[in-house]
Amino acid sequence: MSSLVLPAHLEPPTRLLSSDNASGAHPLVLQALTDANSGHALAYGNDRYTHNAETAFSELFDADVITRFAFGGTGANVMALANMLQPAEAVVCSSWSHIAVDEAGAPERFLGAKLIDLPSADAKLRPSDLHSLEHLFGSEHHVQPRVVSITQATELGTLYTAQEVKDLCAAAHDMNMLVHMDGARICNAVGALGGSREALRSFTIDAGVDVLTFGGTKTGLVFGEAVVFLNTALASRSLYIRKQSTQLYSKMRYISAQYLAFLQDDLFIKLGCASNAAAQSLYDQVRHIKSLNLTAPPVVNSIYPVLEPAVHKALQDWSFYWDWDAKTNQVRWMTAWDVEDSDISRFVQGVQALLPS
Repeated sequence: MSSLVLPAHLEPPTRLLSSDNASGAHPLVLQALTDANSGHALAYGNDRYTHNAETAFSELFDADVITRFAFGGTGANVMALANMLQPAEAVVCSSWSHIAVDEAGAPERFLGAKLIDLPSADAKLRPSDLHSLEHLFGSEHHVQPRVVSITQATELGTLYTAQEVKDLCAAAHDMNMLVHMDGARICNAVGALGGSREALRSFTIDAGVDVLTFGGTKTGLVFGEAVVFLNTALASRSLYIRKQSTQLYSKMRYISAQYLAFLQDDLFIKLGCASNAAAQSLYDQVRHIKSLNLTAPPVVNSIYPVLEPAVHKALQDWSFYWDWDAKTNQVRWMTAWDVEDSDISRFVQGVQALLPS
């Protein structure tokens, strides 16, 4: 393989197109942390920041939901599922789902529950997938499917429409199953599906989702996640399960204060839209390069081009991004809320220097 090198005068972008996890925190979130740092507050959520944030989530969903704050995404997912499962019950998910692929077996280990991960070309589950498991119900020899866990937006950058979530929830509930939504990138999903609180409700509480992991770290927070019980009956043991699953933060005000800033004036939606728009801009500027094999615009904040190995190595060494499917030479370029036009422009210059046509 011949070695390619980008021209020395080309500067890489200031902000990476590797992952939204690489982004910084929004200034309003940092200010909220600074403000919360003044004085003392009672621990374990007995503070005004947490109480106000819990109220803000109820206002967001226009319902009396119950919100429990947690440290991070994996722990929040495990905690959410732990409230939904009994012994000998299983979680049904896509084979692409984060809980199945990227959480180091944490759900299986700490829940003691089997994940039934079903193949899906687009990382989405459908009612027919659930019906394919009907033979398991009622047999003492089989684990019983109990929770359907879906990801919005998915790990492949695809989205469930509100109707698709509604149909899946209806099928799950008809089969006496519950629905969990992993919303690590829920801000991007809201931005893509209407950019409003009504849009958020349409594919969550209005569609029948029971428990939602509402992520913020990928879209402007420093740390912390929120588990929102849209079906409040499932939260009856959530305080104890949160503690047992090591997700109870003593100085909880530092999580809840961030979410107060995040929800105020719909900042979370604005940041999700900004992230999506950056990906669209990148796509618009490189889609004419046929060898990238970009067949459709991004739905949220990631695109998946194909790069021949020499080009890939030179570009990745210059401005890091992640491999995706080594068998097909596919990579992932992902934008974050703080990616600027200049970052996109610089990256595109690097791509064009290696792939001029």
